[in-house]
Amino acid sequence: MIQALQQPVTFDEFIAWYPENSDTRYELRNGVIVEMPKPRGKHSDVEGFLSGSLFVEISQSQLPYFIPKECVIRSEDAESSYEPDVIVLNRHTIDADPRWAKESVITKGQSAVLAIEVVSTNWRDDYHKKFADYEALGIAEYWIVDYLGLGGRQFIGSPKQPTLSVYELVEGEYEGQQFRGSDRIVSPAFPNLTLTAEQVFAAGI
Repeated sequence: MIQALQQPVTFDEFIAWYPENSDTRYELRNGVIVEMPKPRGKHSDVEGFLSGSLFVEISQSQLPYFIPKECVIRSEDAESSYEPDVIVLNRHTIDADPRWAKESVITKGQSAVLAIEVVSTNWRDDYHKKFADYEALGIAEYWIVDYLGLGGRQFIGSPKQPTLSVYELVEGEYEGQQFRGSDRIVSPAFPNLTLTAEQVFAAGI
């Protein structure tokens, strides 16, 4: 039985409370603990395909990156935390992040090379809240993988269609490109990547 906490809670209280070996994922949103559904079905296929593809690219290109199984990102204001669907960390900078070794917590943007969110029905979190917090923390690259075309028209256009958005941090702000169909994904972190948007969207088929 997981004991509930009085809310709002601090980030430190949240990390101390977080149950080990839980079948449920939790995130902190402005001091409130939110239960997150585990990725299933197609969402899980896309997440696994991306993680596997990037792992192969890291190995083949001998990049100083790794993809952890567990990772929590603390927002700059320490009022929120996230577990990205996929995160790529930098071996050259991770040791400078004071909470990584003991808690698998990222507090510095330079620790992460890339964060990826696969869009579900709560698409506003990915396009609004996480976008703003990852940008403020200084994560160099952020992908939003909207394989069902669920996002708002201001983000993916009209008519809505499956879209993969790649945002690069430029002078403290994200600048984005969108990829659909046979478009080859252009990634600053992975310049030799040869994946197309449709290959990602077709994962598991």
